[in-house]
Parts: sequence; structure tokens; C-alpha cells
Amino acid sequence: MRVGLATVVLGCLVSVVGAAESVKVSLWGETPPGTGPEWTDAGKAVITVHRAEKPNGAAVVICPGGGYGGLVTDPEGHGIAAWLNKHGVAGVVLEYRLPAGRSEVPLRDAQRAIRTVRARAKEWGLNAERVGIMGFSAGGHLASTAATHFDAGRAEAQDPLDRLSCRPDFAILVYPVVTMGPITHGGSKKNLLGENPSAELIERFSNEKQVTKRTPPMFLAHALDDAPVPPENSRLLFAALQTQKSPSKYLELPSGGHGLNGYKGPMWDAWQTQSLQWLADLKLIPAGEGLAASQSSEGTPP
Repeated sequence: MRVGLATVVLGCLVSVVGAAESVKVSLWGETPPGTGPEWTDAGKAVITVHRAEKPNGAAVVICPGGGYGGLVTDPEGHGIAAWLNKHGVAGVVLEYRLPAGRSEVPLRDAQRAIRTVRARAKEWGLNAERVGIMGFSAGGHLASTAATHFDAGRAEAQDPLDRLSCRPDFAILVYPVVTMGPITHGGSKKNLLGENPSAELIERFSNEKQVTKRTPPMFLAHALDDAPVPPENSRLLFAALQTQKSPSKYLELPSGGHGLNGYKGPMWDAWQTQSLQWLADLKLIPAGEGLAASQSSEGTPP
């Protein structure tokens, strides 16, 4: 067995590790679809697809946090993919471009990632109708943006990928930034929208205001003592989802702060266990061993 061997094949980096393989794919290729400042760094937008050894067909595009000024790709990216793989779910780590005030750039990358996974679902042993998105902190804002700003694809598009829907089938948001209003995370807002954003731009990226009947199911988790990103972010979005009768769940954790005690411990375990059970309840993944029973009262960790 060759471990750690990397081979370039058609622009993709393939690594063989054990029985599963990971594939690194450039989202926009060598020729981006436009010119100007929004496309000068298009080559930095990549996904790494970590496939499960015993796949169940589901896939999750993972958006690491970092305040839209960096990317926490290990604990909130590849580490999450490894956890998903244990439960048969492919983890697709998205290294989206940082906005620097170009507010549409991360969203375009997230939408492209979803379309790419759908386009290559058969090749990667996935179900194109079970492609979700997950995000942490500012990555949670990006994931919630992708889950509230999407299209069904354009049949007349020259690029075949643009003919596919970029609507995720579900979303999982962990201590997410949601709103661009007063209770937002100031650094994320500045990096995404710039110094003096217009009221229209603030409205567009306050995702609790963008929920419709077409918004996909969402699972949210947030600690009560999260100071950098107050739990009101998740509460606002959950309330909007409930108004639209969208299948959703909000797990409000009693402690853990931002990052849930450094990605470990009972609060971290709680959202992982309950999000898997939630996916199983929606029949997006099969029920399996190790999944706790659904909680009768939302927000109570096991």
C-alpha cells in the first residue's frame, strides 16, 4: 500500500490513505470566468474531498471559520471531515477566498463547491440529492448565506456546472455568525462588507432576514456564554426558520464559549451526536450505532 503518495491527475491532487482517498480540486480551474479584482485570486479557491471508507452517499461542504480574515482549516475543516467519514459521510473542506470587502466572493466559492460536488457525485460515489453545507463561526455565516442565497441553475449556461442547483439539501451551523446587524461579530462584518457598507448590503447578508419556504433544513448549535458571537445570532435564524415551518433544530449549550472549549468535551460531543441524529431523523443518513436518541426538549445536551 502506498501511503501519502500524491499524483496530479487532470488538475486534481489525489492522495491514497488507507482504503479511502482524498481529492483536491481547484474550483475555478486555470481560466476563471471573469477578470478584475474578484477573480485575480480564483486559483486559491479549492476543495479537498475526503471520502468515507463505508460511504452512505451523503456529503457535506465544510466552511472553516476565521473571521473572514483567515481559515481555521484543521479543527474546523479536515478534522470535521475525519469525524464525518467515521459515519459514512464525505467531508468536503472548502478553502474559500477571503473577501477583503469583496462581499460576494466567498458565496460564489461556496455555491461553486456545491455545484462541483453534485457534478461529480457519481464519480465520487455520492448522492447528488444529499449534499449539505456546514460552517463554524464566520464559516457558519458563509454556510447560512449559501443556504439562503441560491438558485436552481441556468439551463442555458455555457458552463455545465452553472446548470446545476447550488441549493444545499441541509445545513449545520455551529456557533455561527448569522446577522450583520448590531449583534454581529465586528471583525467578520468589516472583512466581508468593508468599512462603511450600505443598508442594502447589510440587509442582504443578514441571513435571518433571507429565510423563505425554499430554505433547506438547518441544525444550529451555540453556547450561551459565547462572547465573540452571541447566541442571539442562532436564535434569530432559528426563529425565522420556525416561522417558515422549515425542519430545523436549535441546540443551545449551557457552556463552552466560542469554539466549545477548544473543540473537545461534552459540549462539542453534544452537537456532533445530535446533528447526526437529526440527519438520521430526516433520512438524509441511515440511523447507525452510536447515535443518541432524539432529545425531547431542544437545547438539552445529552
